[in-house]
Amino acid sequence: MSILYRSDAARAAGWASYFARHAPDLDFRIWPHAGDLKEVEYLIAWQAPPEFLTELPNLKVLFSSGAGIDHVDLSAVPAHIPLVRMVEPGIINGMVEYVSLAVLALHRDFFDYVAQKAAGVWNPLEVPPASARTIGVMGMGSLGCAVLERLAAFGFRLRGWNRSPRAMDGVEIFAGADQLQPFLEGCDVLVCLLPLTPATHGILDREVFSVLPKGAALINVGRGPHLVDADLLAALDSGHLSHAVLDVTDPEPLPSGHPFWAHPRVFVTPHVASMTQPETAAPILLENIRRHQRGEALQGRIDPARGY
Repeated sequence: MSILYRSDAARAAGWASYFARHAPDLDFRIWPHAGDLKEVEYLIAWQAPPEFLTELPNLKVLFSSGAGIDHVDLSAVPAHIPLVRMVEPGIINGMVEYVSLAVLALHRDFFDYVAQKAAGVWNPLEVPPASARTIGVMGMGSLGCAVLERLAAFGFRLRGWNRSPRAMDGVEIFAGADQLQPFLEGCDVLVCLLPLTPATHGILDREVFSVLPKGAALINVGRGPHLVDADLLAALDSGHLSHAVLDVTDPEPLPSGHPFWAHPRVFVTPHVASMTQPETAAPILLENIRRHQRGEALQGRIDPARGY
């Protein structure tokens, strides 16, 4: 029984080491040293080109090596092959750390102080309590809920928006398209953690920004295509939005000369908010393989009709 790993080459050795120690009965292969593709039954991939999938006639499960599956052409995956996204502690912890860092930096005016330092200006800014700020999270999946849980420890007012209703202690919940506007109206910091689907493509646009309170800030850790770049720049330049922290862009890498690079109110990082960690991800993926071998339900299986 063969498993093919076709993802981040820098982490391949960690994956191979874990499977060698804990699953010696499984033939763990690393792309491009794949051997006979007809023998591959499980694929771990970030990129799974449609033409490549046709070369795997005995594939049983396609595992995404990340939390998202928007990089996979769902129409190219045969209906009988389950597609499973990665939900593991390394991804969750990394996202919680990044969003907490960004929220606190915005709350404590770190980006303004960076600009003041560059200009040689000493100007203490008023510090409101965390309880005076409302953080809104779009997308209440495992990542969104973990972020909200951590932010609660700082005392922020919290609200969450999701496609379907959720319940979470200490969080004001909004659900569905008809509740998006009232959700946005109270957000001092808007965090996007939505999956990328046709319905959410371009959701961070002029209309959304206009509903946010004047001086609100954006943190996008979802996907680059969630954001309409020109609309964000217009909202920042008009002063309606104060800052944007972007870990994802469209395209990636962000091209040289893109306005985001030079904009004083935009902070960009190269899609590093959370990363799959072999030491925590490999045990979860191996357990999923064992579950499949036992005929049990797979954890993290996505619904192709919804796209997540």
